[in-house]
Amino acid sequence: MTQTQQKGQKATIFVSVLTSYITTFTSSALNLSVPDIGTQFHISAALTGWIVTGYILSSSAFSVPFGRLADLAGRKRILIGGIGIFALSSFACCFAGSFGVLLALRILQGLGAAMIFSTNIAMLVGAFPPERQGGVLGLSTASTYIGLSSGPVIGGILNHQAGWHSVFLATALLSGVVFFAAVKLLPEEKKQEREIKPQDRDVKGNCLYVLTLGLLLYGFSSVSQGIHGWICAGAGLALLWAFIRHEQQAPSPVVQVRFFRENPAYFLSNLAALLNYAATFAISYVLSVYLQVAQGFDSQTAGLILICQPTVMAVLSPYAGRLSDRVSPFLLASIGMGLSAAGLLWFSFLEVETPLWFVITGLLIVGTGFGFFSSPNTNAIMSCVSREDSGVASSLLATMRTVGQTSSMALVTLVSSLCLGRHTFETASAGEMALMAHDTFLVCAVICGAGILVSAGRRGKKEAGRK
Repeated sequence: MTQTQQKGQKATIFVSVLTSYITTFTSSALNLSVPDIGTQFHISAALTGWIVTGYILSSSAFSVPFGRLADLAGRKRILIGGIGIFALSSFACCFAGSFGVLLALRILQGLGAAMIFSTNIAMLVGAFPPERQGGVLGLSTASTYIGLSSGPVIGGILNHQAGWHSVFLATALLSGVVFFAAVKLLPEEKKQEREIKPQDRDVKGNCLYVLTLGLLLYGFSSVSQGIHGWICAGAGLALLWAFIRHEQQAPSPVVQVRFFRENPAYFLSNLAALLNYAATFAISYVLSVYLQVAQGFDSQTAGLILICQPTVMAVLSPYAGRLSDRVSPFLLASIGMGLSAAGLLWFSFLEVETPLWFVITGLLIVGTGFGFFSSPNTNAIMSCVSREDSGVASSLLATMRTVGQTSSMALVTLVSSLCLGRHTFETASAGEMALMAHDTFLVCAVICGAGILVSAGRRGKKEAGRK
């Protein structure tokens, strides 16, 4: 390997690690500000959740189209564009004067995140041989969890000392640094060997995908707010059927449906990722509110408590990634899913007077489970496809993650509506908040239990699909 190639690999790791950090730092840091945002704009607890849901919905809907575009037009330019949009929208959020403006900017921020999600893992995988794939994915995953672990601490301190606007300002500054690093350090990509034809772009498929996922996620997130949610979800299901029919006939589909049909391990690994995120994403959000409203901690202290879970993830992920190069990643991911389910069931026993050690123990259990699930499961997915399809595979994995996260927030919104009604977090009682946390975690434990069955259904070692 030449010195230039080695420098290119190091630069790719550096940018991938930083982009994995900033996208997760923002979400985990902002969770500590949710009660204050709801109070400032005088909106209900259910509506406040859309500050998180709007970002995830946008990043879900656009990840796969940008992944397909990146495979055709070049991943570097899509990644750099995404970082730029993410940085500018984060900065604009600092000056949002109403809930509507903040929500619109969060959706734009999600668009930038979609461009990042659909390229950073694909670029990382493309820069290294298959035998080193698990190790470098472990580094990227560890960075994700460092973002999750530092987010509550830094976000809690910033929110407590300077208000929620400062969280967006910190994100914008950090994103700006990553943007210039990507422009200066990332190696140039090889030019396309063939001409890109109009049918390669699958414009109809991209439009159907965005509409389908947008309607489905918005509908399921809004079912607690009226009949319009059910109508949107139904329309999304109808469009899903039309999308699948179109993709089966398209000469260059945005989603290779055959991946799911011909490779059961690939299908089940993506489904396992979706169920795991659907079950676990709500933990940080619900506990941040529970600790502040039900137990009376300030945002700074709540952030220090929540750091336990992602810290364990960050420590275990590189080890689990390297281990998945030698041991079946399917087995490791199934063990991780089981531990996550155990932690969620543990949290379902939360009450108003629950001691702090009980909360910390649950965070450690879930953190261990997710640490052993994520890197091996990502390795399993990326090992099932060729390098030419790694962009779409990366964006599909990102979509599974964000769809799972949106589903998790939809569940929180529904349970919040049932338990708190139109109460804001400021007016809700400690008992109502504890009940909301209990019900949410109980349902999440059931979802994670289903994920154990899906993950354990995979057989054999990772499939040698990479060419």
